[in-house]
Amino acid sequence: MESIYLLIPISVILVFGIAFAFWWSVRSGQFDDLEGPGFRVLFDDEPPEKATKASSEINLDKL
Repeated sequence: MESIYLLIPISVILVFGIAFAFWWSVRSGQFDDLEGPGFRVLFDDEPPEKATKASSEINLDKL
């Protein structure tokens, strides 16, 4: 019976800590975009346009 006097306050503090952590994560924007980062991995950042322009514009004067 004495252990309940210890476990109940510890569990209440734990519940309030978890609730505060969840509240903080929602307020800070952790759950704003759940699907975007998963799709962002699949696409390239930018197409390599500079490399294709440099290879197509060969200076023929030096040959």
